[in-house]
Amino acid sequence: MADLKGTVEFVFKELLGKEVKLRFRPHYFSYTEPSLEIDFSSPLVRKMGKEWLEIAGCGMVHPIVFENVGYDPEEWSGWAFGFGIERIAMIRYGISDIRLFYENDLRFLDQF
Repeated sequence: MADLKGTVEFVFKELLGKEVKLRFRPHYFSYTEPSLEIDFSSPLVRKMGKEWLEIAGCGMVHPIVFENVGYDPEEWSGWAFGFGIERIAMIRYGISDIRLFYENDLRFLDQF
C-alpha cells in the first residue's frame, strides 16, 4: 500500500501542483482489497467552495483477479488506481461541463 500511495501522491502533485494534499478513505471496489477512495485539496478546490474533492479510487488487486487471468496470486501482487483525466482537466482549466470533451467541437478542443 505504501508504494501505491506514494505513486498516487506523485502523480497528482505532478498534474495539479505541489500544494495538493491527498487523503485516502476506505471504500469497496470489487477488484481490489483493500480499496480506497482518494480525495484531494488544493487552492483550485477551495476556489470551488469546497475543502476536499473525491478524484479517484485505488487498491491492491484482489488475488482472485490474478487467478482468473492465470497468474499465481502467491507469486504475483499488484495495485491499481483510476481516475478520469477529464475531471482533472476540468479543475485545472476551469471547464464547467464534462460533455464539452465529447462533443468534438474543434473550437473547444483547439483552446488547449
